[in-house]
Amino acid sequence: QVQLVESGGGLVQSGGSLSLSCAASGVIYANYVMAWFRQAPGKEREFVASVSWRNYKKTYADSVKGRFTIYRDAAANTVTLQMNNLMPEDTAVYYCATDVNPDSSPGVVGAYDYWGQGTQVTVSS
Repeated sequence: QVQLVESGGGLVQSGGSLSLSCAASGVIYANYVMAWFRQAPGKEREFVASVSWRNYKKTYADSVKGRFTIYRDAAANTVTLQMNNLMPEDTAVYYCATDVNPDSSPGVVGAYDYWGQGTQVTVSS
């Protein structure tokens, strides 16, 4: 099994930046996809960004393109989400997730097998 632990959440003013980190306890195999999702109060969990461990392909939600960047560190089994130019609508609990059999769109919540506990990001204005 893969255990995921998120860190780096906090309170930031609109226009500011935060960096979220996801640490995986087990080995991340070459075919895995690592992703970030978020869930705001009263909303469904939504896709933010993903990275393929094998070919490093990245995918971003339209709402975060140009503002967020996902990074992979295979040696450390970590994934980082750098969030810049944050807006109040980015406020949510952010979750790291792993898809061990990525044969579908990276944005499908139900395709992911392991989830972290989440880290709160709050953007004030």
